[in-house]
Amino acid sequence: MASNESTQPTRTPEQIEADLAAARLRLAHSAEDLIDTVHPNRIKQRQIDSVKQFVGNEVDAAKALVFNARGDLRSNRVLAVAGAVVGGLVFLAVVRGLVRRGRS
Repeated sequence: MASNESTQPTRTPEQIEADLAAARLRLAHSAEDLIDTVHPNRIKQRQIDSVKQFVGNEVDAAKALVFNARGDLRSNRVLAVAGAVVGGLVFLAVVRGLVRRGRS
């Protein structure tokens, strides 16, 4: 009643060798990926790339605030920013003068 035949098909040595070679390639690729992921120079380079992309996006966003889609200067926004800068400088000058007057 018990059968000596296996339910799985038999594989040739060439098929087994091909499977082993494919497994070796997958393992080598996985090891390379792991090394690439944890290597300090690659981590540093990924962080540098991330910062460059962030800065580039922020510069583009700042340009969009100052220039319109045609590339023309948005004078109302430039005047507002210039006014804020001048106001800040005047405020600092007044505070500095008050501090100096208080010391004497």
